[in-house]
Parts: sequence; structure tokens; C-alpha cells
Amino acid sequence: MIPSALINVMVKAARRAGRSLKRDLGEIENLQVSMKGPANFVSAADKRAEEMLYDDLAKARPGYGFLGEEGGAREGTDKSHTWIVDPLDGTTNFLHGIPQFAISIGLLREDTLIAGVIYNPANDELYVTERGKGAFLNDQRLRVAGRKQLNESVIACGLPHIGRGNLGLAHRELGAMMPKVAGLRRFGAASLDLAGVAAGRLDGYWERDLQPWDLAAGMLMIREAGGKVSGMQGSDDPLKTGDVVCGNETIHRELLKVLKAVP
Repeated sequence: MIPSALINVMVKAARRAGRSLKRDLGEIENLQVSMKGPANFVSAADKRAEEMLYDDLAKARPGYGFLGEEGGAREGTDKSHTWIVDPLDGTTNFLHGIPQFAISIGLLREDTLIAGVIYNPANDELYVTERGKGAFLNDQRLRVAGRKQLNESVIACGLPHIGRGNLGLAHRELGAMMPKVAGLRRFGAASLDLAGVAAGRLDGYWERDLQPWDLAAGMLMIREAGGKVSGMQGSDDPLKTGDVVCGNETIHRELLKVLKAVP
């Protein structure tokens, strides 16, 4: 893929913020032994990364709106374009020194996702996508996996944790899904789960109660890699519902069938 000027802007911003996060990750191990723990440090790292992303993106594309996890919505003079940004997806992983986290940048034009970047600075994996131009991991073209049977598939999922999510529903969904698949995985960073589906590493993925910044870049990534992504009804928009189901066309359909049957 020959990167466009737009993708170059997004990649440059992601890499600069990623360098900051990688340095911060190196401090986590030392902070684990302190009485306060690293939580305040990670919160500061998260906010610092978002400000870096905002500054770089605003400088390159003045007037675009910005929706970030930490700072919320910032209106721009250009009402047709909005950056949707998670500066640190996988905060709990980062908090514990687990190198499964990412910066996610999506760009929305009107109601259409047109570009996305997902970057894990811990292993330097860079996913990029642009509408109509495909999806790539470190310059390698991505395609969703071709498996057609759930019993051959490894599926990622989200799990509720303290203070968030419907634990009873999650138990029922897991109980319905476990006997039907080759394996379930919970990695803790939605953007990387979506990217993993686009790369064919995962056959499918579902999760509830997400935010637009978790989803925007990865949704486009999957579509450009030949996959299908929706909300739990099959035709609804995850950016609006916060619920996502994805895979190739067949696995997407089979996941929906299982999930819709859960009482």
C-alpha cells in the first residue's frame, strides 16, 4: 500500500504517542511495588497520549472535530470530519505491564468511516486502512480468515468486570458459545481484537458495551479485509449501539445465530 497523505498524518501521530506510551510501560514494573500503585501514573500517561494525538492531528487537519476517550468531544469548524481516538485501548493490560494495548485512530466523514490506524507500540505492529483501498499490517495486505464452521474457529470476546456490563447475560452467552467453537479468547483490547479478525488471526469476535473510540478504526479494518461487522441485530451500527459482532460473512452469521438465541 502506498500511503496517502491522510494515512501518513495518522501514522505519524500514532507513532509519536506510541513512543511515549512505550516509555511509560517501562516504568510500570517499578510502580507495581509502590503503595499507591501505578493507576495514577497510567491515567496521566493516557491523557498525555491523547493530547499528543490531538495536537498532531489538529495541526495537520485544522478544523476537524475530535472525539477522544479522555477529553470527550471537541467541536471543529469542519462539521463533516471527526477523528475518533482511543489513546490507550487496553488500559488494564497496560496497568499490569501486559503488552497488549493500542492507540486507535478512526476518521469519520459525515456518517462514513474513511480511514483507520491501530498501533501497538509494544510490538510495533501497525494496522492501517483506508476506505476502498484495503487493510494492511506493516505493509502486508490483510484478509479475514476463511473458516466456515464455528467448531473450527477461535473467537474473541469481551467479559464484564467490576462495575461494568451485564454479568448474567455474559454467562449465558459464554455458555451458549463454548460448546460450539474451537476456542474462546479474551485479550482485553477491543481495537486489537478487531484488528486480529481483519488479519485472520481470529475467526470472529463479539463484545457489548463498547464506545466509538474502541470500534471506529477496527470496524473499517475488517470491512476492508473482506469481513462483516455489525451490532447484535445484524444490520445495526456498532458506533451507535456499542455492541459488535464480526467475522467473515459465514462466521458473522453463525455468531449472530448463537447470540440471538440467548435468553
